[in-house]
Amino acid sequence: MIDIINRQRARKISAKPLREFVARLLQLVERELQDVSIAFVTDPAIKKLNRQFRGTDYATDVLSFPSHAEPFESQNETTLGEIVISVDRAAAQAKENGLSFSNEVEQLILHGLLHLCGYDHETDHGEMNRLELKLRKKLGI
Repeated sequence: MIDIINRQRARKISAKPLREFVARLLQLVERELQDVSIAFVTDPAIKKLNRQFRGTDYATDVLSFPSHAEPFESQNETTLGEIVISVDRAAAQAKENGLSFSNEVEQLILHGLLHLCGYDHETDHGEMNRLELKLRKKLGI
């Protein structure tokens, strides 16, 4: 199951195309049988989460909360985890990068989902970045 949770009113979020995108992405990373939740929030809400869970006091674009303790442990579990996206950050980054809001959101979902799968761009010597670029091409984003 793919849950789309809209906890903000600043931007319209269309659940159906997002679910279709996430379903395709889950197939590409071979996790199509797992559940994922994606929550859309504002900068103040994600800042609070970032402070609470990462100890950093600023609004970020995306946070990932895996349901598993160890990377890749979750292949047999039903829930992969939750991705939280700031629509404020997504809108600003879309403008900065010359992308549509929906393309920026798709890139953030991709990034967050790879974290749920156990990838970590801070420690994997570029492995996550290479996979992210490869998947962007396959997904047309």
